[in-house]
Amino acid sequence: MKRLSFATQLVLLWTLVAIICTLLVGIIWLFVQTDQSRQIFLASQQSTAACKRIATRYSLSHPFTADALDTDLMHAVLDTVLIQAPKVEGGFWQSGAAGHPGPLPPADHNPLANPARSPGGFLAYSFPTYEGTGIKRDIPEAETPLILRALNQAQAGHTALSESVPGGEGATVTSACPVAGMDTLYAWTLTRAQAPLGQYGHVLVLSLAAVLTSILAIALVLGIALRRWKHKLSALERGLSADATPYSTELPLTGEADLDRIIHAFNAFAVRSKASHARSSALSEQLQQAERFASLGKLAAQVAHEIRNPLGAVRLKLENVLAHEEGVQRQQLTSALAQVERIESQVSSLLALTQPVTLIPKSMDTAQWIEGIVGTHREQAKIRSVTLSCNVDDLTPSQPGVESDPASFDPIQMARALDNLILNAIRHAPSHGQVTVKADHVRASEVGLLRIAVLDNGPGVAVADRERIFEPFVTGRPDGSGLGLAVAREVATAHGGRAYITHSEIGACFVIDIPWHTYS
Repeated sequence: MKRLSFATQLVLLWTLVAIICTLLVGIIWLFVQTDQSRQIFLASQQSTAACKRIATRYSLSHPFTADALDTDLMHAVLDTVLIQAPKVEGGFWQSGAAGHPGPLPPADHNPLANPARSPGGFLAYSFPTYEGTGIKRDIPEAETPLILRALNQAQAGHTALSESVPGGEGATVTSACPVAGMDTLYAWTLTRAQAPLGQYGHVLVLSLAAVLTSILAIALVLGIALRRWKHKLSALERGLSADATPYSTELPLTGEADLDRIIHAFNAFAVRSKASHARSSALSEQLQQAERFASLGKLAAQVAHEIRNPLGAVRLKLENVLAHEEGVQRQQLTSALAQVERIESQVSSLLALTQPVTLIPKSMDTAQWIEGIVGTHREQAKIRSVTLSCNVDDLTPSQPGVESDPASFDPIQMARALDNLILNAIRHAPSHGQVTVKADHVRASEVGLLRIAVLDNGPGVAVADRERIFEPFVTGRPDGSGLGLAVAREVATAHGGRAYITHSEIGACFVIDIPWHTYS
C-alpha cells in the first residue's frame, strides 16, 4: 500500500485536530446547557415547594379574620419552613385591593416598617439560612421587581407559579402562591440556581474555550511551520540529488536549526568522504606498488635461490685452495672469499625479506638482551672509529599504570631488526662519530610499548626520503642493498608495531615501537 505524502498527512492531521476541537466545543456547550436546565428545574421545584408549604402552614395556623394579619405568625411560619430549605428566602405580600396589586414602595421606605397601616405590599420577610449574621429581615432590593412580577402574575391567575431569570453566575428563581382563604394574601419565595458546572463553571468554560482556541492556534502555527519545513526539505532533497560526487557537494544552510544540524553532519561526511577517497587512492597506489614488490620478491627469491647454491660451491673451493696457498695469491683468494661472503649475506637478506616473519614470543630481560646485541657490534664500530653506546635506564617503569612485568617478543626476529638499524647507523656515522641505542618503556593510547631508538650523528635523512627509506632497494649508500631497513619494518609490523624515522637535531633517529606484550 502506497504511503500518503508528507503534505497530505499534515493536512489530515490538522483537519483531525480541528474536528476534535469542534466536537469538544459542542460537547461542552451541550453539557453546560443541560446542567443549567437541570439546576433551574431543581431550584424551581425547591422554591415552589417552599412557597406552598409557607402558604399552607399560615392558612392552617391563622384564625381567618379579614382585618387581622398576624405578622409575628408570618415570621414564625417563614422561619420554620425556610430553615429546612437552604438558600431559599421568602415572605408574605398583600395586594392593595381585591384584584389589584399594592403600590410599589419608594426607594427610601422600608415596606416592613409598619405593615399594619399599609393598604398593601410586603408584610413579612425572612431568610433564616442567610450566610451572614443572624436571620436576614431586609427584602433584597435588586430582586424586588422580579418578586413583584411573579406576584402580579400569580394574582392575575390566582394560582401558584414559578419563573426564572438567567444571571451572570446562574439564574434567579421566584415563586408565588396564594394563601388559601385570603384573596389578597400571597406567599413568595426566591432562590438562586447554581451556575453550570458549579461555582466556577463560567471560569471553567472560558478556560476550556481558551485551551481549545490555543490548540487550534498551535495546530495552525504547526501547519505553517511544517509547510515551511517541507519546502526546506525539498530544497535539501534537490541538493542531495544534484549530479555531483558526495565528497564535492557542500549543501547551503537553510536557517532551520534542526535541518542545519543535518546539513552540517552531511557536509562533515562529505569532507570525510573526500579524505577517505584520497586515502583510498593512496592505498590503491600502495597496493599496486605492493603487488609489484610481491612479484619482484618472488623473482628475487628464485634468483637468490639459484645463486646461493653455486656461491656455496665457489666458497668451498676458495677455502680449500686458500688452505694451501701463500703469499700474493693467498691475499687475492682472501679478497675473493670476502666478496663471496658479502654476496651470500645479501642473498640471505633478500631471502629473509621474501619470506613471512614467524614469531615465537618469549619473556625477556630486555635490558640484558639489548646490551648483548650492542656488544656484538662494538668491534665493527671500533673498526670504523665510531663510539657505540647503550642506554637502557628508562626501561624501569616510572609512569603510573605502566606494566612492571618483563616484556615479551621474538628475540631472534627483533635481533635481526635491531642488527640492521645498528649496522645502518654505524655505516652512516662519520669517523669518530657517535651511535646510541636507547630503550624506553612508554605508554601510548592506553597500551604499554617497548620503544627502541638508534641515533647517529651522521648526515641524516632528507625529509623527502623519509617515507621511502623503509622500502626495499632504497638506500642512501652507493654500496648498500636497501634491504636492512625493509627487514626492520617487516619485523616491527609482525609484532603489531611499526618502524619509523623521527626528527633529530643532528643525524638520524630510527625507532621501533612494539607492544610490551607480543602474542603469537
